[in-house]
Amino acid sequence: MDRRMLLGAGMASALLPRTALGQHRDGQIHETGYLPGDSQEFIALWPDVAPGGAGIHLDLKVTDTVQADGFHVRAVSQIQQPGFFVYRPVAPTGLALLVIPGGGYAAEGGDRGGREIAQYFARLGIISFVLRYRLPGEGWKNRDSVPLQDAQRAMRLIRAGEYGAQKLGVIGFSAGGHLSASLALRHGMTVYDKISGADSIDAKPFIAAHMYPVITMGPGAHPGSRDKLLGENPTPEAIANWSLEKHVGADTPPSFIALAADDDVVPPMPNGIAFYEKLREAAVPSQLHVFEAGGHGFSLHWAQGKPCGAWPELFLSWAGTHGFKV
Repeated sequence: MDRRMLLGAGMASALLPRTALGQHRDGQIHETGYLPGDSQEFIALWPDVAPGGAGIHLDLKVTDTVQADGFHVRAVSQIQQPGFFVYRPVAPTGLALLVIPGGGYAAEGGDRGGREIAQYFARLGIISFVLRYRLPGEGWKNRDSVPLQDAQRAMRLIRAGEYGAQKLGVIGFSAGGHLSASLALRHGMTVYDKISGADSIDAKPFIAAHMYPVITMGPGAHPGSRDKLLGENPTPEAIANWSLEKHVGADTPPSFIALAADDDVVPPMPNGIAFYEKLREAAVPSQLHVFEAGGHGFSLHWAQGKPCGAWPELFLSWAGTHGFKV
């Protein structure tokens, strides 16, 4: 089957049975944020209080918009318990992806850049894990490191678990692209105290993909993402520290970037394009695709029938040349 045909197929039908965490009627939001079509196999990242969370009490908030074609577009915030949803393929290949949705660090997409991505790759034999990460502006100590804490911990728990994830990559979307790039650059940085043996496991992605990513915190930054990550009046040091184009090194995994030239939300320059230039300067194997049109957040559903809808094929073709071959 052509991979592009999967977009219109019944994606969830090819996933293995899941452990049910609760029951709900069609269209009704479960108190834990599930909707029909979700994986209901959810693994919490932290056994007790997440780092920097003493005294924080958040009630999960899910807003749900249903489009005319029935596609759910959710935004999730007030995340007390981070973790990941597991999407298991029928025929595992040993390949795995940590999928990181965007949302400007103010919320997270449950479907756009999340569920639909995981279902697509699971259909191809890639076990996929959708990260539900804490949002930095919700009271956590060391706010700027909170998303990276969750991403590192997720990589380690996946590798420690019995998922058959022999080659584990990461793919992030928009602000989730800032987090995937942070993980690619800072997989070995100590951002939390070890709490188990899993925390000694390497968190480096095998490959990394960043879709229309937020990269810089300086001029040309997406202001909402910057304000939520760093606060409304960040220091010059904080801006420089989280402007990821300044921190590319030779230890960065092979990297793929895709974006649209008409993105008026996260300007391609100085974000994704500038990051690509720094990857090339550091001799990191990398590929950049700039589509003429697509805007911001085209993901899969919004890319159907458009040239930017070719990105999954382009990504998988490129990944195959770096040992991540379906």
